Amino acid sequence: MRENSLWRHADFRRLWAGDTASQLGTFVGHTVLPLLAATVLAASPFEMGVLTAAETLAFLLLGLPAGAWVDRFRRRPLMLRADFARAVLLLSVPLAWWANVLTLTQLVVVALLTGVCTVFFDVAYQSYLPSLVGRDQLLEGNAKLQSSQSVSQVAGPGIGGVLAQLFGPAYAVLVTGLGFLTSALCLLRIRRVEPEPVPHENPKLSAQIAEGLRFVFGNPTLRAITSATATANLANGIFLAVEMLFLTRTLGLSAAAVGALLAVGGAGSVLGALTSGLVNRRIGQARAIWLVPLLTWPAHLLVPLAAPGWRVAFVVVGLVLFGYGVIVYNVAQVSYRQAICPDRLLGRMNASVRFVVWGVLPLGSMLGGVLGEVIGIRNTLWVAGALEALAVLWVVTSPLRRLRDIPQTAAVQAVQ
Repeated sequence: MRENSLWRHADFRRLWAGDTASQLGTFVGHTVLPLLAATVLAASPFEMGVLTAAETLAFLLLGLPAGAWVDRFRRRPLMLRADFARAVLLLSVPLAWWANVLTLTQLVVVALLTGVCTVFFDVAYQSYLPSLVGRDQLLEGNAKLQSSQSVSQVAGPGIGGVLAQLFGPAYAVLVTGLGFLTSALCLLRIRRVEPEPVPHENPKLSAQIAEGLRFVFGNPTLRAITSATATANLANGIFLAVEMLFLTRTLGLSAAAVGALLAVGGAGSVLGALTSGLVNRRIGQARAIWLVPLLTWPAHLLVPLAAPGWRVAFVVVGLVLFGYGVIVYNVAQVSYRQAICPDRLLGRMNASVRFVVWGVLPLGSMLGGVLGEVIGIRNTLWVAGALEALAVLWVVTSPLRRLRDIPQTAAVQAVQ
């Protein structure tokens, strides 16, 4: 074990444990809340759509101002408030069910307010990491945090399904609430004193938001990264809108087979998280941002080649390669963004990027539904795969193409 490894960094281990508990609770919740709405409250398809939209609506409504607010305060207290608030919100669900007063309206409100807390937590923790571990350890830190997210993304739905089967979906929501409570308790144990944020010379919120946007879109590399991620997310929204229909109706897979296939496909994400640090060190962090997507993102084009029988393997290979490439790319580009951004702008930079790249997801889902009706499910997958492959052009044709690692001058300027 290296002397400067984050395994030896007690405060990072506490952040990592807290983030792991939070991520697991989040992905368990993504399974049990819809199950609760569908099975206990007999929600209609439209109501299910409203519930799903409520989970991510906050990124569109509050994504930009959240960054300015995060930059005004210390990040760890914001994360603690977000965790405690999410725990209370979700623990209200089994209490309401026990009292026989649970309604779909409460679920939608809980999903919406939990999403608001998630916006602040995510922006704050990405902005908090550089001050906790230092910029020279961002790559290792992001790789470890990403591994937790990837494992939770694979294991969370399965755990949620088992808990809902054993105890009922209402009580399974308890696990989600307890996950956020555990996260808060881990963050409370962090000993490192966070520095006070630098006061902004212009107190107007609009001016601070504009400064964050100018920093992101005025920097050629950040503009390329944001555009590539947004294009890929738009395509992935299209893909996800028809993926289940393709697996169940076109390929004729059972629910159990679909779950098993997606779990195997998710192994690519786990492998990406475990090897991202090695890949970034071997080929260079800047190079990983464009070369890894170039080699892996077009793999989604394998999925529409699938058919009943042995050709289902095309889905597995496509999902594994694509998932692997996305995680390695995310670790590289998030670390790169954190390294070149001044401390006083970290919250606004992260919020500006997330506003764009998360905001296109519901648009992609809506477009995917329309395309599925008009041109068919398989053709919609072809459109999504082609758009994901083209998304790589943003970073391939950017200044990143001429770099191997982060320019040292940019990293030095970021801490001034």
